[in-house]
Amino acid sequence: MEHGRPLDVVAALYGLLSGPRACERDWPAVRALFLPDALLHSELVLPDGVITSRAWTVDEFVSEAAEAYANEDGFWEREVARRMEEYGDIAHVWSTYEAHVGGPDGPPAIRGINSIQLLRRHERWWIAGVLFQIDRAPMTPIPAKYLSS
Repeated sequence: MEHGRPLDVVAALYGLLSGPRACERDWPAVRALFLPDALLHSELVLPDGVITSRAWTVDEFVSEAAEAYANEDGFWEREVARRMEEYGDIAHVWSTYEAHVGGPDGPPAIRGINSIQLLRRHERWWIAGVLFQIDRAPMTPIPAKYLSS
């Protein structure tokens, strides 16, 4: 797996998380994309409508994702637009995504934005953190400027 550019790491992340229900993901490869102390954060809407945030270590995220993916009819996440900034050994990728359940070509089940922070160390790029939010239209729809690169 190539980690020579920030976008290689982002593409690997989407590719490793996607697949059919019966397909076990390569969780060691997912973990290998992240720095050991990386965190993933999300804004969540609870069943009562309250908005809260949640943070996971990479191991917590992998554990929960593995369980969820085993019980879904397949999950495919793909980038539909991006903006990237890079300076020296840091990069930020603002990645608009859509996720499909049941098959990779059906209508998206969810859309959102991943804010992915990367750091170059030891000749490669690592994910330092991910902050993501699901499109909660009509409350917080994704602005049109983030739907095209």
